[in-house]
Amino acid sequence: MPMPDFEIRKECPPQLCDCARDELLDDPQADIAILRLTQMEEKRLLAHIEGIASHAQLKMLQQRLQHNLGVVLHITPGSNEVRTMRGFHIELITQPGLCRKTRAAIPAAVRRCLAAHPEIAYAILNENDLLGGA
Repeated sequence: MPMPDFEIRKECPPQLCDCARDELLDDPQADIAILRLTQMEEKRLLAHIEGIASHAQLKMLQQRLQHNLGVVLHITPGSNEVRTMRGFHIELITQPGLCRKTRAAIPAAVRRCLAAHPEIAYAILNENDLLGGA
């Protein structure tokens, strides 16, 4: 297994994570960009997400996550009423190399961002025609 020329995320303890990091490293055709998200970089990313102040910044973050790491972040209103930030469906699409803790931490940071800036939540609702009309 050839090692990449950049620092990669340390492996998770066995049986605690389903990230399939080793299988990703063993596959020569695989895109290992997700492994650039080290624990230190993840902390910086979470702080950045919590500091987002507009819907446009959130959209830009989603694009950059997909472009730089290959991570797809979906934020949509839930199927029931959206009374609180828990009503939003926020998920990272599961892929090899994406740690279980990261899949939980990023949506939690987005929820904190939405709670701090309700205007972003309203923009997401408008974007999905819940307040914008038919």
